[in-house]
Amino acid sequence: MVRLTRAQQQDATRRKVLAAAKSEFAQRGFRGATVDGIAERADMTRGAVYSNFPGKRALYLAVLAHEAEQAPAPAGGAKSDTPAAALGAFASTWLEQLPQSSQYEYGEDEQFTSPALSVDFVPEVLMSEQIRRPFAQLLALDALLLAVSLRAISQPTSAPLESFVASAESVLTILYGTTQLSYVAPEFTDPARAIALCEQVALLGGVKTPSPPSPTDARVTRVDEPWEPPSCIDRIRADSARLDGDGLIAVVGMHRIATIEAALSIWPEHTDITLALVSDRPAELAPLARLAIADICRSLRHAFPAAALPRLQVIVDDAGTLAAACGFDRVDDNSEFAVLIENGRITTRAEGRGAGKAAATEYASSSAPDRA
Repeated sequence: MVRLTRAQQQDATRRKVLAAAKSEFAQRGFRGATVDGIAERADMTRGAVYSNFPGKRALYLAVLAHEAEQAPAPAGGAKSDTPAAALGAFASTWLEQLPQSSQYEYGEDEQFTSPALSVDFVPEVLMSEQIRRPFAQLLALDALLLAVSLRAISQPTSAPLESFVASAESVLTILYGTTQLSYVAPEFTDPARAIALCEQVALLGGVKTPSPPSPTDARVTRVDEPWEPPSCIDRIRADSARLDGDGLIAVVGMHRIATIEAALSIWPEHTDITLALVSDRPAELAPLARLAIADICRSLRHAFPAAALPRLQVIVDDAGTLAAACGFDRVDDNSEFAVLIENGRITTRAEGRGAGKAAATEYASSSAPDRA
């Protein structure tokens, strides 16, 4: 027999716990499930479960994230090239998993579409300030990702990014509202009507009330340091991230995600920009981030051409590996750091509120001829 390494054993144990947790949550819901029940299903001790996950909520979020990331790609290839058609395809993909009946049947072989797994998600967000605030920030990121894709296929594309953000926020409001109603009154909801409403959003356009400038007191320093990028996954494309070229890397905590919009608004469209999400509570917040990104990006990849997807890469840096490579060893939910990478070197470092925007401004204001 082949002897497993310690890392392989740990991975196998986590997978076994997740499988048991999925069955427990599917049959009993989040509130009815217990860690003891999960341990029994996994044929493990309660302590063994806790050695891999800090609690029931962390397990629940990990299960939802895993299921979202493993969801099969939608059938067919929409790849719409007009805003209205793209939003229709986006909404259709989002809504295809909604329950069609209020009578749920829970079994051991529940698929990822089972409402039993996700029905308790939003109520749990509402009950916990610890995840409500990060989730609101992740919604802002979701809206930004959709807005950038919309702008890429719109004519003309000279409209400010915030107007597309307003349209994206309207679409997500429609879809989240329809999703929640489908759990409590599925016969009342009409997916076709919700899809049509999302298509109409593209025709109406978006008007976003300008937000007051966010405080910026980041300290920007020119440096010359080696750059050795770690291996990471870009959660938007579900593929290896490109970190060996020139670009901006913004490292932000889970309470500061929305600050990337300011940096993205002034960053050159055809130059790489990477967002690394960090937290001092990664056991819960890392799977929350993976879930939010996987949910929206499945629909984005189906509805929009690959060329329209944001140049932005998003990395859930739960172990802080990318942050450390950038020179930031201590991170928390309020962190804001950024570095510029040029010619394989770290050339600029920004730390503090508005770090991403400050680094982007430094890049844009440079008089170097290759940045024109």
